[in-house]
Amino acid sequence: MKYPNGKRSANAKKGSTPLQQKKTTFSNRGMTLEEDISVTNQYYLESQIAVVHKKPTPVQIVNVDYPKRSAAVIKEAYFKQASTTDFNGVYRGKYIDFEAKETRNKTSFPLSNVHQHQIDHMKAVDQQGGISFMIIKFAPLEEVYLLPSKQLFIFWDEQWKGGRKSIPYAFIKKEGYHIPFHFQARVDYAAALDKLISELEEN
Repeated sequence: MKYPNGKRSANAKKGSTPLQQKKTTFSNRGMTLEEDISVTNQYYLESQIAVVHKKPTPVQIVNVDYPKRSAAVIKEAYFKQASTTDFNGVYRGKYIDFEAKETRNKTSFPLSNVHQHQIDHMKAVDQQGGISFMIIKFAPLEEVYLLPSKQLFIFWDEQWKGGRKSIPYAFIKKEGYHIPFHFQARVDYAAALDKLISELEEN
């Protein structure tokens, strides 16, 4: 069963010679944003930086085939309920809850990538004193940003009043926090989260 975690990035172009130096990028590793974040979270856990995990999606299995005693094949299943966000956990004694999204768009992030129940969940987290946000990857630009939920809520609420249906890239770049790529922590969002926490504590 596949989860709706976005498209895989394109692989590096074939036919390059050994003399050509390949730049380490998100695109030529062929991993999704969620996979990169999961690797990062494992590094954070082992380094005692944070405890963050991917949320399991509740699934109801209705038909299983047993071709062999040692193997079972799920033939039919469905989601029990709508999922909330992708990841949650604890960082610096604070509860964090966030969604990870990729887009092939270079100039904006379409709000159609987000669902109302996810917004409702993030608002509930904020109301209880937790920290919610989105990690957005602009795949063609190979850039990743942490966008505070309050900035997301502005565009989400305004779209129902005739506002635009997407968040401009320029806005995300200005109001969000750039997340660098590191070898071990592939989406090293801890520093960006530190900035968000500092901003929340000041306000």
